[in-house]
Amino acid sequence: MEVSEFFLKLLVILLSAKLFAEIFSRLSIPSVLGEVVAGLIIGPSVLGFVSPEATLHLIAEIGILLLLFEVGLETDVGQLVKEGVRSTLVAVTGVAVPAALGFWVSYSWFGMSLIPSLFVGGTIVATSIGITVRVLKDLNRHNTRMARIVLGAAVLDDVIGVVVLAVLYDFAVKGTVSIPATMRILVFICAFLLLAPVLAKLFVPLMAKLASSGRTKGMLPTLIISLILGLAVISHKVGAPEILGSFAAGIALARRFFLPLRASIDHYSRQLAEKIEESMTPIIDLFVPVFFVMVGVSINLRAIDMSSASFWAFAGTLAAVAVVSKMVSGIWAQGGFREKLSTGIAMVPRGEVGLIFAEVGKRSRIFDDAAYAVVVFVVALTTLFAPLAMRLMMSKDKDGE
Repeated sequence: MEVSEFFLKLLVILLSAKLFAEIFSRLSIPSVLGEVVAGLIIGPSVLGFVSPEATLHLIAEIGILLLLFEVGLETDVGQLVKEGVRSTLVAVTGVAVPAALGFWVSYSWFGMSLIPSLFVGGTIVATSIGITVRVLKDLNRHNTRMARIVLGAAVLDDVIGVVVLAVLYDFAVKGTVSIPATMRILVFICAFLLLAPVLAKLFVPLMAKLASSGRTKGMLPTLIISLILGLAVISHKVGAPEILGSFAAGIALARRFFLPLRASIDHYSRQLAEKIEESMTPIIDLFVPVFFVMVGVSINLRAIDMSSASFWAFAGTLAAVAVVSKMVSGIWAQGGFREKLSTGIAMVPRGEVGLIFAEVGKRSRIFDDAAYAVVVFVVALTTLFAPLAMRLMMSKDKDGE
């Protein structure tokens, strides 16, 4: 792709994201859905002007890193830990039930072989934390008890999703699963999640000193983005999703993250808090929409044979399983029926995570064209369904908590 072509495509992505987000927002629909629809329209599904190329995906990845950093920045770690048991139960239920039902429907009802059926179950396991978090922010529900449960569960979902994908891929290629290798990945991920925010927090005094004494512009955002990228790289090296690194960076710089050394560190944190938000907000607002547009671009609806009765039977059944099985996980949420249902709906979108499973299955020739089309349809449907359903449920609860 030539430089001028790249610039033109990026221009179209940015303008279409803002245009559709504004339209959907004025219609009282979460703006993130407008950005995904923008991707569907300019992507292979409709106009075909933008394709899911590697360069654009890299820019989109910066967007999701920044979004999770912002989420971490606004997270009350004490409250997140307080909801840890419920989040774990939601996450485990939201993994086990979809995986089992997805496999059973594919294997027993539609006659798929063992490994493709396992991959179908794996595809509908993970939750798109990006979609869920953005909708909660759009609806101003990101600081509620339900949001904390969902955030914790979605983070665990991402970790479990990576492990499931690694295990399934090994099984498909080698015919066996290495238990020691799987346990090693889990240990590394858990150690990273515990240590990364602490190590990053120790960097805060140095960051504050450099930002205040630096004579060049942009010192603070440069240091913050360097911290985000550094933790993202380390996260990848230990086998975890990169977004966990940026989430850890946000937690480390959050006003409500405390350490035994807080007497010396909080002085810097208080001074930095407003400067961080002021310097990072424009960058976040620029890059984050690119990620959601690229989610839409990555979904190619033209690959689906709409005239096939077998497609609609399989896709309809699997879509129902994908939605209901995630909604079941909300039973562990605290509160009444509405809060439990809202929690379950927030776990529904598969987004980019489901597409990663689908692409791995296709490239490995585990999925044939028909199975791939079904999986893409289910990912698209859950991605579009969840924001609308969340908007419908949460708009009736004006008090949030």
